Amino acid sequence: MIRKAQEKDIPKILSLLSQVLEIHAAIRPDVFISGTTKYTNEELIGILQNEKTPVYVAVDENDETVGYAFCILKEQPFSNNMVPFASLFIDDLCVDENCRGRHIGEALFRFVMQEAKRLGCYEVTLNVWEGNDSAKRFYEKMGMKTKESQLELIL
Repeated sequence: MIRKAQEKDIPKILSLLSQVLEIHAAIRPDVFISGTTKYTNEELIGILQNEKTPVYVAVDENDETVGYAFCILKEQPFSNNMVPFASLFIDDLCVDENCRGRHIGEALFRFVMQEAKRLGCYEVTLNVWEGNDSAKRFYEKMGMKTKESQLELIL
């Protein structure tokens, strides 16, 4: 089952955030600090209370969180030469490493797509770090295509 995240889910969400962080830290130790998480407990409370930043959780039969999708409702355009539209950005999606392979990620992604449609969004977007090949393959399997690329030159 998938539902909106609640404050009671925060401890498990923090654990999952740690799992994601370690994947990113292994790929980009120059950018990500191992042993940390993207958000604090206090920041998560604020995120969960904000209508523009919905968080959805996949839960098991005991209502324990086994995955999440952090989203941000964005209004386009970023400049006056773009067509106005709404976009649901997936800021982070994770399935507990002990529950992978059970199609929980697919269910979360499809739920986000349904929510985006319900909210009148034109698209669902996200970023994938270069080197996170399994995530990229997963999102391509879900039907996503590259929209734009961000390049870097490390000084």
